[in-house]
Amino acid sequence: MRIITNVSRRDFLKAGAGLTLAVSIPTAFASNKLKAGGPGFAGSAVQAGPFAPNAFVTIASDNTITVFSKHLEMGQGVYTGLATLVAEELDADWSTVKVEGAAADATRYSNLFFGVQATGGSTAIANSFEQMRSAGAAARAMLVNAAAAQWKVAASEITVANSVVSHAKSNRKATFGELAEAASKQPVPEKVVLKDAKDFKLIGKTAPRKDSVAKTNGTAVFTQDMKLSGMLVAVVAHPPRFGGTVKKVDDKAARAVKGVSDVVTIPSGVAVLANNYWTAKKGRDALNIEWDFSKAYNGTTEQIDTDYTKLLDKPGAVARKQGDAAGQLAKGKNNLQAEFHFPFLAHAAMEPLNCLIKLDKDGVEVWNGEQMQTPDQAALANVLGLKPEQVKLNMLYAGGSFGRRASSQADYLVEAAHIVKAIKGKAPVKLVWSREDDMKAGYYRPAYVHRVRAALGPNGQPIAWENRIVGQSIIKGSPFEAVMVKDGVDATSVEGSANLPYQIPNMLVDLHTTNDQVQVPVLWWRAVGSTHTAYATEVFLDELAEQAKQDPVKYRQALLSKHPRHAGVLKLAAEKAGWGSTLAPAADGAKRGRGIAVHESFNSFVAQVVEVTVQKDGNFKVDRVVCAVDCGVVVNPDVVKAQMEGSIGFALSAALMGEITLKNGEVQQSNYHDYPVLRINEMPKVEVHMVQSGEKPTGVGEPGVPPLAPALANALFNATGKRIRKLPIGEQLKA
Repeated sequence: MRIITNVSRRDFLKAGAGLTLAVSIPTAFASNKLKAGGPGFAGSAVQAGPFAPNAFVTIASDNTITVFSKHLEMGQGVYTGLATLVAEELDADWSTVKVEGAAADATRYSNLFFGVQATGGSTAIANSFEQMRSAGAAARAMLVNAAAAQWKVAASEITVANSVVSHAKSNRKATFGELAEAASKQPVPEKVVLKDAKDFKLIGKTAPRKDSVAKTNGTAVFTQDMKLSGMLVAVVAHPPRFGGTVKKVDDKAARAVKGVSDVVTIPSGVAVLANNYWTAKKGRDALNIEWDFSKAYNGTTEQIDTDYTKLLDKPGAVARKQGDAAGQLAKGKNNLQAEFHFPFLAHAAMEPLNCLIKLDKDGVEVWNGEQMQTPDQAALANVLGLKPEQVKLNMLYAGGSFGRRASSQADYLVEAAHIVKAIKGKAPVKLVWSREDDMKAGYYRPAYVHRVRAALGPNGQPIAWENRIVGQSIIKGSPFEAVMVKDGVDATSVEGSANLPYQIPNMLVDLHTTNDQVQVPVLWWRAVGSTHTAYATEVFLDELAEQAKQDPVKYRQALLSKHPRHAGVLKLAAEKAGWGSTLAPAADGAKRGRGIAVHESFNSFVAQVVEVTVQKDGNFKVDRVVCAVDCGVVVNPDVVKAQMEGSIGFALSAALMGEITLKNGEVQQSNYHDYPVLRINEMPKVEVHMVQSGEKPTGVGEPGVPPLAPALANALFNATGKRIRKLPIGEQLKA
C-alpha cells in the first residue's frame, strides 16, 4: 500500500450530473526516480519542478468513465495503459471506461519528465504511473465518502467493485453514475491510498485495448478523416535539395486546373489549394518553379561517409572517460578494432504527415496526431502572431510516428500555419503530404560512423575500450540543446555507448558532431541513439568473445556482475531460446546460426536471440527471435508483447533494407518501392518473455528496437563466419 499526500487543494468540477476530477501528485513522484542524465526523451529524462493540476477522469451519470490521455495514441497502446492505471485504483468496470485525447494545456497535462506537454522517449506510462493511479484513487475515495454520507455508515465498511459501491451490512448498492453528483461535492482527500501490487485486478493482466474496436470498424478518427465546412486541401511543392528556396514561380497552369482556388509561396515552397487532394496535387504538378540552390546542400552519401571516416583519426568531445584507455591500447598485445557505418533512416510511418488548421479572429485551432503540444503551440503562435493560449490543438489518433511527428521545428505544422496565414484565414486548410513528400522532406535518423577498439587481458576479457562516434546532433539548434548538449556532447548521439554496462577498467567514448558540415535535417527515430550504439557495441563484443574463444553469453555475463537487470534479461532470453543446444539442420546445404545481444534504453532492459538460415547463394531468412524484457511493473502484458513484436519488425526492416541516400543533395528514395519495409510474410516467429518485477514501469515503445540488428549480425556470423559492419545488410552476404 502506498499513501500519496498533497492531493488536496484541487477542485472537483461539476459537469452536468457527473464528476470531473483534477488531481496532481507531489514533485517527488514526478521524477519517477529515473536516473538523472540516463536515457529518456531522446536520451535524457528531465525532471520538472512543481506543476499545475491535471484533470484526468470524468464519471457521467450513465456510468461512463472517461479518462483523458495527455499522451498521443499512435499505436503504442498508451490509451489502454493510462486507462488501466485509473481503472485499477477506481475499481472500475473496464467495459465502461473510454479514453479521449486531452487538450493542449501544459499547466494540467505536462509530461512530468520534460516539463512540457509531449509524448516521446517511451515515457508515457513511466511518468504517469502514480499520477493516474492517484486520480483513480482520489475519485474512488470521494465516491465512497458520498455513499457513506448518504447511507449514514462508516466509509471503512464500504467496498467497491466493477463500478459499484456497496455496503454489505445494510445491503445497499449504488453505481458510480448514481453517486457522481454527490461525490462532486465531497472535499478532495488529503491522502489517497494506492493498492499493493498483490491486490491488482487490472495492472499486470491482459485487458482489451481501448482503441482496437474503433480502429477495426473504421470509426477511429485520424487527421485524414477530418472535414470542416468550406475546407480547402493544400499540397506543397518543396525544393528537391535541402536549403533550396523559390526563385520564381509560374502558376498559370496550376490556377487553370478546375477546382484550384489558391497558389501561395511560403518559406518551405509553393502551396496549391483546392477543394480536394487530387485536384490540389494536379495543380502542384502543373507548377513551373525555378529554384534557388545557392545555399542548398549538394552532398552525397559517399562523400559524407568518407568525411566521417577521416574524423575517426581525430579525438572528439569526451562523453565518458575512466582509467587510461589510450595508454592500455598503446601497449596492448591483444588488440581488436572495427568500424561500423550506419545510413540515414526515414521514419516511414503508415500515415504521412498531415494536419487541419483553422484561423479566425480569436486564434487558431488545429486537428492532427499531436505529439509535442507545448513546443508546437509556441511555434504556431510565433508564425501567426498569437499568444500560445490562442493556439488550440485537438489530438487525434496518429498512424505511427516513430519520432517524426515530434519535430523540434514543428515543420509541417508551421508550414500549415504559413498557408492559412497567406490566404488570410478565409477557409480551414487541410495540409496533406504524400508518401513521397514525407520520404524526401528530411528529418531522418542521422548517419553515423563508429570506430571501436579494445585490448584484451590474459583471461580474454577487455581491459580497455575506446568508442569514437561521428554524426549529426539531433539536439543542436533545438529548444532542448541547453539541457541535452553538455561540453559539446549530444546525449542522444552517445547513449548506449557512454553508459555501456560492461565492467571494463579503462574506457573512452568521444564524439564528433557534424552539423556544420552536413545540412540534412535530422530527428529522433525510434530508440534514437541506441539504434546505432547498440549495434557497434554488441557486435564488437561478440568479436571479443570470439577472440577470447569464449561463449558470447558467458562472456557477457562475466562483465555484467554489477548490472543484474542486464544479466537477468540476458539469462532469460538465452534459456528460452535454448542457447547452447544444436540448431536443427537446414536442407540443401544451408547453414543455420544463432546470435544474441542485450541493451538498455529508456530505462528498460531487453535481450534478444535471433536464429537464421543462410542459403548457399547468400540469401537468408530470419527464422525466430526470442525476446526478454525487463520494464518494471508490466501494466498490460499484451501491449508489452505487441510493442516488442512491432519493434522487432521495425528494426528488422531497417537492418535488412533501410537506407536514405543522397546524390548531389537530392534524396533518392520516395516510397515503399525504393525504401522497403518488412512484409508480414517476412516476419519471423517472435517469442516475448517478461521479467516479473516490482520496479516502477519504464518504456516499451522503443527498447525492443536496439538489440535486434546486432543479434541478427551475430547470428549471421555464427552461420557464415562473416562480420557485417555496415548497415543495411542488403546483399552483403552474396558478395
